[in-house]
Amino acid sequence: MNPTYDFTGQVALVTGAGAGMGLATARAFAEAGAAVALTDIDEAALNAAVKDLTDAGHRVLALTCDVSDEDQVAAAVDRTVETFGRLDMAYNNAGIQIPPSDAAEEPAARFDRVNAINLRGVWACMKHELRHMRDRGSGAIVNCSSLGGLVGLPGRASYHASKHGVIGLTTSAALEYAPRGIRINAVCPGTIDTPMVSGMIAKGELDRADAEANQPINRLGTAEEIAQAVLWLCSPGAGFVIGVALPVDGGYVAR
Repeated sequence: MNPTYDFTGQVALVTGAGAGMGLATARAFAEAGAAVALTDIDEAALNAAVKDLTDAGHRVLALTCDVSDEDQVAAAVDRTVETFGRLDMAYNNAGIQIPPSDAAEEPAARFDRVNAINLRGVWACMKHELRHMRDRGSGAIVNCSSLGGLVGLPGRASYHASKHGVIGLTTSAALEYAPRGIRINAVCPGTIDTPMVSGMIAKGELDRADAEANQPINRLGTAEEIAQAVLWLCSPGAGFVIGVALPVDGGYVAR
């Protein structure tokens, strides 16, 4: 049984919320009583997600946003505050995967793209969320890193660089803002059963059986399991948790 949270009267923002871990987290926040702003670059997926949540009686807002564009990020955060009156929690989840590549052969454009979204996107989101939260002297931010932020894997240097960078952003900003009443942490998902991972399997970039065997729990994680970790990090139950990069990976990094 998952713990229950009461976020009534609070406002959450979730990026990459059109599907997968972002959508599961947005739904979990909404079911716990929060008003939720969902952002995604995929407008069709975003609108479908918001319709489902609205039909279920939740207060939600759809914001099309490319997190690699800081102006779009700033506008999305401002619109959230204008609509709901405040910002209490954020899950900076938007990210992409790229195909494996020999480190000596990878094009610079691919490195730039994955870091623009996975690293600079998290930086931009956190920056503009903090601008609102610091005025209230409270808030909780969770950034999405990865087990790739904690370990290395052949063929994944650029992706892992982006996710290691997220942890550096998280820990440094956490130390800066803890005295101001704002808690910042990261989650590090293992291989999770999401549309992104399904796409990697379909393209032959990931073998499902190998991925399951590499996680001591012998299965893929679920988006809902990541959502529960995010909600805990945003809850009063994690009130003394600052600057953590929390593995949610079925035991992968514990080996």
